[in-house]
Amino acid sequence: MARRVVDVLVPVALNQTYSYRVPDDVDLKPGDVVSVPLGPREVTAVVWADNPNPDPRLHNRLKDTGEKLDVPPLKPELRGFVDWVANYTLSARGMVLRMTLRMGEHLGPERVRMGVRLVGAPPQRMTSARHRVIELLSDGLLHAKSEAAKEAGVSAGVIDGLVDEGTLVTEAMPRDLAPPAPDPSFAEPDFSPEQRVAADTMKELASKDEFQVALLDGVTGSGKTEVYFEAVAEVIRRGRQAMILMPEIALTGQFLDRFAARFGVRPIEWHSELTPRTRARNWAAVASGDAQVIVGARSALFLPYANLGLIIVDEEHDQAYKQDEGVHYHARDMAVVRGSIAKIPVVLCSATPSVETEVNARKGRYRRVVLPSRFGGQHMPHIEAIDLRREGPQRGKFISPRLAEEIKIAVERKEQALLFLNRRGYAPLTLCRACGHRFACTICDAWLVDHRFRQRLVCHHCGFSMPRPHQCPHCGAEESLAAIGPGVERLQEEAAALFPDARTMVLSSDLITDIETMRSELNEIAEGRVDIIIGTQLVAKGHNFPRLNLVGVVDADLGLGNGDPRAAERTFQLLNQVIGRAGREQGRGVGYLQTHQPEHPVMKALVACDREAFYASEIEARERALYPPFGRLASLIISAGDRPAAEGFARKLAAIAPLDERIQVLGPAEAPLAVIKGRYRFRILVKAARAVDLSAYMRDWLAAGPKTTGNLKLEVDIDPQSFL
Repeated sequence: MARRVVDVLVPVALNQTYSYRVPDDVDLKPGDVVSVPLGPREVTAVVWADNPNPDPRLHNRLKDTGEKLDVPPLKPELRGFVDWVANYTLSARGMVLRMTLRMGEHLGPERVRMGVRLVGAPPQRMTSARHRVIELLSDGLLHAKSEAAKEAGVSAGVIDGLVDEGTLVTEAMPRDLAPPAPDPSFAEPDFSPEQRVAADTMKELASKDEFQVALLDGVTGSGKTEVYFEAVAEVIRRGRQAMILMPEIALTGQFLDRFAARFGVRPIEWHSELTPRTRARNWAAVASGDAQVIVGARSALFLPYANLGLIIVDEEHDQAYKQDEGVHYHARDMAVVRGSIAKIPVVLCSATPSVETEVNARKGRYRRVVLPSRFGGQHMPHIEAIDLRREGPQRGKFISPRLAEEIKIAVERKEQALLFLNRRGYAPLTLCRACGHRFACTICDAWLVDHRFRQRLVCHHCGFSMPRPHQCPHCGAEESLAAIGPGVERLQEEAAALFPDARTMVLSSDLITDIETMRSELNEIAEGRVDIIIGTQLVAKGHNFPRLNLVGVVDADLGLGNGDPRAAERTFQLLNQVIGRAGREQGRGVGYLQTHQPEHPVMKALVACDREAFYASEIEARERALYPPFGRLASLIISAGDRPAAEGFARKLAAIAPLDERIQVLGPAEAPLAVIKGRYRFRILVKAARAVDLSAYMRDWLAAGPKTTGNLKLEVDIDPQSFL
């Protein structure tokens, strides 16, 4: 009798499945997670399908599957989602599966932790280290071995020595208790009439087992989070799971506290900063259904939920939802796809929706739920433009006199002020006054950024850094180096000189060592222990600072001149979100935009608080140019260690692009960042009508095109968000 054969998908950079024989004593079904031999190693993989007609020529060459892992199988919905994402993004299915099996060797039953307990007499040879351990364990309780060593200030070898002496005994630690389930009735909020209507709509949406997308469209401070919590509460009551995606989960300590205040416990977290052991435990809790609410970064979208009933995408417009390495996917769009496959509701939430989402809402594809005013009767911030052409700062300074005066008044009132500049470091460029030499990265087409806190010049693209020299390496001039332009560190220096008695803090990703440090600093601001906050886009991520009533945008024009088709949209969203931090709880918020272009449509829309005018003009411009969502884009980046190889491959590839009157192939041309990490980059941009199956076109084209060899690399990005 012929042995049963199954096709197995392995989480490596391959699109195909591999056939394996199933041992007679193993019962395998599609979705089961198994260990299989792949070359010289064992890997974790997933049974994708039965293979009733295996190639008879391979019969004697097929290997047997290994053990079936003690984890729930991947449901058909998730396997279909993996196939869909791989097909749409032109990624290897194995790489998409890898995001689902992110645990690797940690899959399976949780590793038993060992503890130590004091049971015997002290050893004959006593040392100070042994004495500290015995004193620590004198309570007779079971202590985790690693934690006991750390607390006593000794190495693990000291603990092991005491075990060998019979003074200590090792025992298995009891498993951590599962966290209590969120209580949907723990602290039901007191909604305003507007919020109550929106909350009821959310509950109705969550009560139905059907696919529907809703846009929760509310101004900053309108209580969107509390409103969509009602959808979460309804899903919990129905015994299903809710997934909440956030753009920067590592920075959302306030959100987790708000969740605990509403439901009595914190949700399960999922992001890259978790320890391997915590990731393994959380993965298992999601797969078994023990975790009812999961708050995570974009990768949480690929977890194997046991009974998913709702997906929420908070700040759906945020750029951080786009994955630009490995599998190039947009988590917002893939969340809608997963909701469609699983037949569950999806809620997109934003005060400044993306143009794609806004168009879908206007055309009735998405249901719009509106929160037009702030909670508690608070007014939206008043916004003014400061025309730097007429009332700019002194030479070498970056805070205009009017903005400085307003900050001074705010500090005297014991209120907080925020200076926003989306530029890390001290200065974006360093040059020599004597010869004009500019400090550039040695392996990238980029200037080195001056970081005074670290006393180094740093490339933000490859991480190269060097000490800040005291003389020019080109002409040898002493102390001739000049910092050109401002970064947040330079702003802090200027603010400290203008307001010597004020307490300042810089919020920038360069200065954050870990999540806990970031959350601690945000708590300091929320508790009023900082007077002036100087920050990059980190401060726009939904934080709530009760005493913040003044926001000054130091360079409002910064994002408008980079040639990105989404430049106006992103600038409008970012500045709207930043200024929306002001006046959320007490007083009237005010925002000042320092700009050289007060007549620009983005600035005029912000000052007039006319969101509709901005969307109308932006949608019209997109439709006229056939940019998304009225057309489709794909980007191909060809890179190599030498310029001729990259350019030659790009030209060959472009030359054989299939002809289709609905599709334009633009390029190849040097990418705006022509060299990164020593690799020369050329870009081909594909522009298609909306009705075109762009993924299929690209797949056929690339299959017929030249193959990459040596250090040539081809990256394909369907629906690109970055054009660098």
